[in-house]
Amino acid sequence: MHEHERPGIFKRYYNQRLTKLIGFNVPPGASVLELGCGLGDLLASLSPERGVGVDFSAEAIQRAEQRHPHLTFVLANAQELKLDETFDFIILSNLVGDLVDIQRVFARLEAFCHPRTRIIITSFNYLWGPWVKVAERLRIKPRQREQNWLELPDLKNLMRLANLDPVKTGHDMLMPVRIPLVSDFINDIVGSLPVLPWLAANEIIVARPDPACACTERQEHRVSVVVACKDERGNIEEIFRTVPKMGLGTELIFVDGHSTDGTVEEIERCIAELDTLNPHLDSARVMVQPGKGKGDAVRMGFDAATGDVLMILDADITVRSEDLPKFYEALVSGKGEFINGSRLVYPMESQAMRFLNMLGNHFFGMVFTYLLDQRLTDTLCGTKVLFRSDYEAIKRGRTFFGDFDPFGDFDLLFGAAKLNLKILEVPIRYRNREYGDIKIDRFKHGLLLLKMSALAYSRFKLFRRDTSGTAPEASPVIATTPVTAQLPDTAPAKTAAKAKAKTQSKNKTKATAKAKTPTRAKVPAKQRT
Repeated sequence: MHEHERPGIFKRYYNQRLTKLIGFNVPPGASVLELGCGLGDLLASLSPERGVGVDFSAEAIQRAEQRHPHLTFVLANAQELKLDETFDFIILSNLVGDLVDIQRVFARLEAFCHPRTRIIITSFNYLWGPWVKVAERLRIKPRQREQNWLELPDLKNLMRLANLDPVKTGHDMLMPVRIPLVSDFINDIVGSLPVLPWLAANEIIVARPDPACACTERQEHRVSVVVACKDERGNIEEIFRTVPKMGLGTELIFVDGHSTDGTVEEIERCIAELDTLNPHLDSARVMVQPGKGKGDAVRMGFDAATGDVLMILDADITVRSEDLPKFYEALVSGKGEFINGSRLVYPMESQAMRFLNMLGNHFFGMVFTYLLDQRLTDTLCGTKVLFRSDYEAIKRGRTFFGDFDPFGDFDLLFGAAKLNLKILEVPIRYRNREYGDIKIDRFKHGLLLLKMSALAYSRFKLFRRDTSGTAPEASPVIATTPVTAQLPDTAPAKTAAKAKAKTQSKNKTKATAKAKTPTRAKVPAKQRT
């Protein structure tokens, strides 16, 4: 039997874990390009609607075509690859170690990207170099030619030189060989703790095309500002007066949580006087939520919104409405894809945040930075901005975490991280509340946040459960080892794409993928509801 068809027991365990991890993040139905595809087993396991594998080994390509006739395989060198289409995901799994010119290959990737493409690159940790050589001498691992052993900062630097923007980095798999019970415990439990990640065998980078280097013309969008409120009558008029026009126009949506102080009546009065209070607003309306909690109110407002850009503004106006254009600019310019406010950068007014609340925010900021592999300082800042298309993707994958967040902050942050959106914080000045009282029970809600963090830990770090059926915008985090003439073989993977093989053709017509960005909205006439 050819060695490609019978991987060793150690290699099989390694490949199975990587295939499972890739499946956690790549939903079925996406378009995927894999460089160094080998036998195509990883590519097939992702059940892509359009899957293209590239390898310079004629033998590997021939076998891949036999094993997966519903996919397309191309015999080519990655440095010279020419394809007339773009993809949702591009995977280079443990390939950079074999490349003669890594920067040149990275630069070629830009031609196969649309603005929302995610590029996933994995490589062996350079600290494992000596152990790999020992494994080769013991014939546990097939011998390979001399490898490039790069640290994560080196790979990130090469990406930036090639107009790629790293979104997140990480490490995975402390024990890449199978010892019954022991390996799974070390990888699933010990490896998920933030203590020894730098010793893991694999280094992982998720990147995107750098929007600063894109030649596309900037597109403006219509904005929907959602204000969840309960007993905030004294703050309503100031919100109406200060929310600015952004992009193609701004609509203001209030969602009331059964106020008893006349908040709804005050909103209706301001709507009637909108032309006087703020002629720059296109429309304003108010709804009363049937449920309870800020998270429920925000979801109701987002579902009713008509803008391409969705914003959350707290009704206590501790964050100034005048700061919203900063969030809009950060999003539309492409600097970030999920914009989160941070109240913990600038000094705040003496009574703006209670001491225990501030400690809690710092704590959960550190927890989320670890869980999401992106820096966060203030998870509970109410001001958050994202594109409608990304919110719809978060909604489609919401069952993965469950409906357990009464605030809505963690629901959105976890969802954005699950999609591998680039999270960017905008520092704001937090001021004292002038009217009403804080709606948060510090200790009760603090316990709830701990429960949510524990659930997120189990989903992101511990078991990384399968996510079949989530949004196609989700990006993979890690890929399996490619097979080339110099690389060890990929273990046969069980693929959910078998049912599609009868209906999909290997010679499927190439089509340029459309960038998944929000569509331009026409500004309507002013409305009153």
